[in-house]
Amino acid sequence: MACGQLFLAGAAFSQKLYRYSDAQGKVVVDFQVPADRISLGYEVLNSKGMVVNVVPRELTEEELESQEMTEKLRREAVAEQQRLRDWDESLMLRYSSIEDIKDAQRRGLGNLEIRLSILRGNRRSLKQQVENYQTQAADKERAGHEVEVEWLRKIEDLRGEIVNVDKDIAKRQQEIREISGEYDADIKRFRMLLDVVELRRNLSAERASSPR
Repeated sequence: MACGQLFLAGAAFSQKLYRYSDAQGKVVVDFQVPADRISLGYEVLNSKGMVVNVVPRELTEEELESQEMTEKLRREAVAEQQRLRDWDESLMLRYSSIEDIKDAQRRGLGNLEIRLSILRGNRRSLKQQVENYQTQAADKERAGHEVEVEWLRKIEDLRGEIVNVDKDIAKRQQEIREISGEYDADIKRFRMLLDVVELRRNLSAERASSPR
């Protein structure tokens, strides 16, 4: 579904939706929260499936006695609400479909893979240089010649460069894992937005067809 379709669908159904967890821990989206789940907290969604409010769970008696805990939960709820809203708005602005996100993922990871490939090529080159120096040094020793200190220092310098390149490779690999995970999370979140819009349409259709 394109971004424009998302906004049209949202405009068609202005009633708010609520997202909560049922007794089995499954995430449910509906036009209302069951009475027995209200105290456990829930999220309020707008017509685009974006979170507009996070209602925290009710506090226990012990927690109510702690003003510090009350304020902490309030701050966490506000921060989570803002994080989800910012995330949803960013996704809607940047992408029109899940395929758009996957394309961006392929481009972003492709560039990183190229850089990683260059680093690996540099490592192979350095390793080959070390092996060449070591072979020549061995040949000199077998011929009864002393290997110059400068020659040995060059081998150690190359080994040091290999260590640094290995560190850069590890950092790049970690970066690839993190960025790939971020794109995967974006895809999952965007799919959730699409699902909410589709669910809203289905629920509204069911209500319209139900006898009054």
